[in-house]
Amino acid sequence: MTVVARPLDVEQRPRIHTEAGPMQPAPGETLLETLERHGIEVEYQCRSGYCGACRTPLLAGTVDYLQTPLAFVASGECLPCCCRPVGSVQLSLKRAR
Repeated sequence: MTVVARPLDVEQRPRIHTEAGPMQPAPGETLLETLERHGIEVEYQCRSGYCGACRTPLLAGTVDYLQTPLAFVASGECLPCCCRPVGSVQLSLKRAR
């Protein structure tokens, strides 16, 4: 399942843009793993898309889910625990804490 927000310039190497600044995900890393590695705390419970606790606003860009999450994902949202960026994405971490 792929979720798309407004277009953002796609770069060769994905970047995650937040209020805390840009972050470079490691290959194969979920958004949550990248955020944690950069010291950003995000509420989560399951790490697999079941609970929706990590629901985060996706302001721009596209994410790809490793598997279809069971938690509801509205347009303009993502579940960082189980998705990876496709190109660059912009997240709002204000609701994710």
